[in-house]
Amino acid sequence: MEHLSLATLNQLIKDTLNTTLEPSYWVVAEIAELRTNYSGHCYLEFIQKEEESGKVLAKIRGTIWSYTYRTVSAWFQSITGEELRSGLTVLANVQVQFHEVYGLSLNVKDIDPNFTLGERARKKQEIIKQLEEDGIFEMNKSLKLPLVPQRIAVISSETAAGYGDFMNQITHNDFGYKIETLLFPATMQGDKAPDAIINALLQVHNAMDKFDAVIIIRGGGAQVDLDCFDHYELAAHIAQFPLPVFTGIGHERDETICDLVAHTSLKTPTAVAEFLLRGIRQYDENITILFENIASVTSRSIEQAQYNLREISHRFKGLFVKRLDAGNNKLDRLSQQLNYSTKRLLSEEANKLQMIEKTFHLINPENVFKKGYSFTSKNGKSINGQEIKEGDQLITTNSSHRITSEVKKIDIEK
Repeated sequence: MEHLSLATLNQLIKDTLNTTLEPSYWVVAEIAELRTNYSGHCYLEFIQKEEESGKVLAKIRGTIWSYTYRTVSAWFQSITGEELRSGLTVLANVQVQFHEVYGLSLNVKDIDPNFTLGERARKKQEIIKQLEEDGIFEMNKSLKLPLVPQRIAVISSETAAGYGDFMNQITHNDFGYKIETLLFPATMQGDKAPDAIINALLQVHNAMDKFDAVIIIRGGGAQVDLDCFDHYELAAHIAQFPLPVFTGIGHERDETICDLVAHTSLKTPTAVAEFLLRGIRQYDENITILFENIASVTSRSIEQAQYNLREISHRFKGLFVKRLDAGNNKLDRLSQQLNYSTKRLLSEEANKLQMIEKTFHLINPENVFKKGYSFTSKNGKSINGQEIKEGDQLITTNSSHRITSEVKKIDIEK
């Protein structure tokens, strides 16, 4: 058997690859590691993972020489809005190289930024679809926003410029409105951000009765800094949170998945503050208008009531005068009738008195005696109806005499 030196074998491998392979290939791979040195060269490690398990199926080193890296990285960033970095899946045009000392590697000639955009969009759509299939995508949006949210839980980095802008806008608002805020600090970018923000949400949940809403804010930054907000677990926690969640992540071009599932998404922390203040201002103006309307309606009602009262008073006065006139007329008639009736009654009574007077005159004893009659009495009473006995003393009175006699004999007429 022929023996080969290692150098001869490596040269054979190199020659075979050079004569067998194409000048370059477009390869899809994930950048597992990326670093640059002082000379501007970029050294990478490409990997391929199994989609379900995440198991590494392939791995190879790569190099982008400085003169190529400057062009490729600038073009990639201008299209995607972010720098080349580890964790990205890219479509790279590579030349397979084999060096007798350094072994097999890929010389990167170009990277297609549009593929990375499409890959990110694909992953983003997969997460959105999963949230929709789980039935939680619209849950936070369906919550009713308090009429005037004034107790706010803020999740942000304490040193973030966006947090400072938000607090400045809230504290020094032109209307003097008071909004209570409590900061729940969290890392707002990088691989650790999703877990940090989820932990802050759990802390807010433990004191949920103290807040009307939650705001997640950060300052501006590169597109890569926003990748943590496309995380499924973080988006799922926001979607299912029992208080309305606002986002003001600080980006203009794109919406993250967390923006999509939040109750209200605004571009910047300042915009979130303006939204809250505008809502309070609108409520304040509505209350003012309502009070003005109440005062106006009350004033009109009072004026109408006064007018009605005057009308009623006028009508009552007219009716009273009519009734009074009618009463006076009736009283006059009654007075006349009473006067007539009184005169007639007096006349009748006068006639009666005259008749009685005539009767009394006729039966006056003096007048009777003058006609020749007399009156006989016993013991001061008429003898009619009394028992008369012999020896009784009788007194007989006529017009001129008073005769006393004694009964001697009594004859009874049959």
